[in-house]
Amino acid sequence: MSIQQQNTDANNGSGSGSCLYDLLCADPSTSWNCHQRDGHTSSSGSKGRLKNLMCQSGNGICADCGSSDPKWVSLSLGVFICIKCSGVHRSLGVHISKVLSVNLDEWTDEQVDTLVDMGGNDAANLKFEACIPDNLRKPKPDSSIEERSDYIRRKYELHQFLHSDELLSCPYPYPGFCSSSSRCGNSCGSALDKKHSEKQTAGGHRIHGLGQAFRNSWRRKESEHKATKKSNSLAGMIEFVGLIKVNVVRGTNLAVRDIVTSDPYVILSLGHQSVKTRVIKNNLNPVWNEQLMLSIPQTIPPLKMLVYDKDTFKPDDFMGDAEIDIQPLVSAAKASEISSIREPMQLGSWVASKDNTLVRDGIITFVDGKVKQEISLRLQNVEKGTLDIELECVPLTQ
Repeated sequence: MSIQQQNTDANNGSGSGSCLYDLLCADPSTSWNCHQRDGHTSSSGSKGRLKNLMCQSGNGICADCGSSDPKWVSLSLGVFICIKCSGVHRSLGVHISKVLSVNLDEWTDEQVDTLVDMGGNDAANLKFEACIPDNLRKPKPDSSIEERSDYIRRKYELHQFLHSDELLSCPYPYPGFCSSSSRCGNSCGSALDKKHSEKQTAGGHRIHGLGQAFRNSWRRKESEHKATKKSNSLAGMIEFVGLIKVNVVRGTNLAVRDIVTSDPYVILSLGHQSVKTRVIKNNLNPVWNEQLMLSIPQTIPPLKMLVYDKDTFKPDDFMGDAEIDIQPLVSAAKASEISSIREPMQLGSWVASKDNTLVRDGIITFVDGKVKQEISLRLQNVEKGTLDIELECVPLTQ
């Protein structure tokens, strides 16, 4: 992708457009400027209720590291978290932690109701931090990404800090760790002893068989966990320089995979992160208009898109893929952050040609304080189909 200078400020003599282009071409520092723009949030409706919920006890600090004024939420876990911890939560996958922004995402009454019902940070930590070992320290606001990643995975993915009653069903038991916990005392050990004695009365041979099966299962899971631990840890330990909002707009003339039609959905991936859209049934020209968000790593990989046809009784069928270099968009966003220029302008474009997959030029614009790019792509490795998306680069300060 190449940035082409497009001076759209020729009607006035200020030269402000070229100033911003100078910044863009100079490729400024990889860190975002930390000044924050004024935001406008509705004081009523679901956003107003969400703001009120943030003011409740425990919700004013990050549930995982204690940073003040958290602006991110794990909807599936019911906790308010900071931007640094949110990056680790994303690496867990949406099946464990679905992360939303308090300010950037649209909220429904049902989503806020879910947070209210779950009780917020205090209720979640009573459950997920019931038995923290004495030799393990909870992260602090200035903790490294490695410390956050290790703690958050233990807390939410491996469930190592659950209360004894819930620990009995934990898929990754942690032998002896409850006995070292000041929170559990001897109650965890007595509960395990009681459970063991009850099982013994049911018959020695059967218990031996079940115990052996459990131990074998444990060993299998432990080996599987070790095999994936390195790649998972890498995902959590990456430092992020910003966020990218991807609006998957529509697909056009997609390939047929179900006799006469298809049930398409899109998977977006950026490095170790991946998210997907909803499935649209029986449609070769689906309109998603679905906005998804990913963290931008310091070393910026391409944004990849995979389109699949959803099947019930067999593996989903491939319907094409595409790839985008988001580095120019990120560079434009960084330049705009350190610039005082606020008027709308065109920053550059990814020019369509026979050497790339663009249907038309992908224009990068600066409008209303936002750096965006609209892109229409021909899907690759498939007989036909195009995909329209809109990208927006967001600084971490939001």
